[in-house]
Amino acid sequence: MEPLLSTDSESIHIVNFWAMWCAPCVKELPLLEQYKAKYPDASVLLVSLDFPEDIETKLKPFLKKKGITLKVALLDDPDANRWIDRVDPNWSGAIPFTIIFDNKNRSFHERPFNDLPDLEQTINNTFKNR
Repeated sequence: MEPLLSTDSESIHIVNFWAMWCAPCVKELPLLEQYKAKYPDASVLLVSLDFPEDIETKLKPFLKKKGITLKVALLDDPDANRWIDRVDPNWSGAIPFTIIFDNKNRSFHERPFNDLPDLEQTINNTFKNR
């Protein structure tokens, strides 16, 4: 997982921690999908905190039903909480949690995005000094 949280690239990377049982997470998934469609050079990764045993029976059907085509990784470490400090010591562990970064800039967002302009503005603020 850690190699997915840094880059040598100048392109925009978005890593979103979410779960099917998190209503605000599910609500913002289409926004991330819209962003990737509008900005195809951006890298968007969804990190699911769902149970590994639910991948085939629940997660994959859920993503298909919702039309989510973004890359999805599963955080299947039995001690998922140890990742909180590794990702960001200021993260309480609440989801959705989004990291926006490139090789020089990084921002953390422990909140859902309301709409595409909200997401775009947050990303623009992260990279305003580029």
